[in-house]
Amino acid sequence: MEKSVLDFVTEKTHALIDAPTCSSETKAAAKAWLDAVGTDREAEETQAYIKELEEDIMPVDQLIAFAGSKQGSQYFGEEKAAQIAAHGKEIQAAGRKYCDCPACAIVEEILEKKDQMI
Repeated sequence: MEKSVLDFVTEKTHALIDAPTCSSETKAAAKAWLDAVGTDREAEETQAYIKELEEDIMPVDQLIAFAGSKQGSQYFGEEKAAQIAAHGKEIQAAGRKYCDCPACAIVEEILEKKDQMI
């Protein structure tokens, strides 16, 4: 991996770990990748990290569906779920493909470099 890409992904990975909306699975994968950088495990952990990021990023249509569901209301509370669903519809109409929470936004940035990471 080129140094500029490595530096970018490393910086974004630290930000992802600190993001309040980052899942525990994604944090674990991020930390494992950081620990593997510069070792003989780097390529393997890069693949695992990318896989985790692709699994965890929330497509905006799924965000809208979840926020508008009974489970979404239970998870977020009715008022917050309605706000999230409405926001999801707004960003979808604006052309966003994924949720724009702090974690998903960072994951999207990292995944834009996916081909350069491998």
